[in-house]
Amino acid sequence: MVKVRQIFSTGIPFFDHMLTAFTVHGFFDLKIDATGDLEVDYHHTVEDIGLVLGQAFSKALESKKQIVRFGDSCVPMDEALSRVTIDLSNRPYLIYNFPHDLKAKGKFNIELAKEFFQALCIQGAFNLHINSYYGANEHHVLESIFKAFGRALHMASRINEKISGALSTKGTF
Repeated sequence: MVKVRQIFSTGIPFFDHMLTAFTVHGFFDLKIDATGDLEVDYHHTVEDIGLVLGQAFSKALESKKQIVRFGDSCVPMDEALSRVTIDLSNRPYLIYNFPHDLKAKGKFNIELAKEFFQALCIQGAFNLHINSYYGANEHHVLESIFKAFGRALHMASRINEKISGALSTKGTF
């Protein structure tokens, strides 16, 4: 078993569970201690965490020197299947597709996850494609997305010694 250090205190237990899935499958150590206006709704807290996490990844990968740049992962979770593809390109853009017949069951729904990923990719300055092909259980769909995101980001942010500088035909992003 791989040891990943994670400490989450967002006040949103399901979101903590999704962040755990992301960190374990992406091999990222992560500590988040956030407070927000949860009595209103989860939106601001989730979006703010996405913004700060995106800034942290942007800073950590700032030079893009020797990183693989592209990552892709397809993850099943019971009846759900999701694929996440990322390009650490300095060109933020989000594509977010999910089963449209999925019914929100809890306070943390699939649209709230979209807000998180939108904030994350804008501040992280990366191109992110999230495609959940199918799934009947919202929890399973979201978990397959967060796990696939962790795995894709891990793949894209790895160092490859064959790469000198930034992996770009222009030599920069």
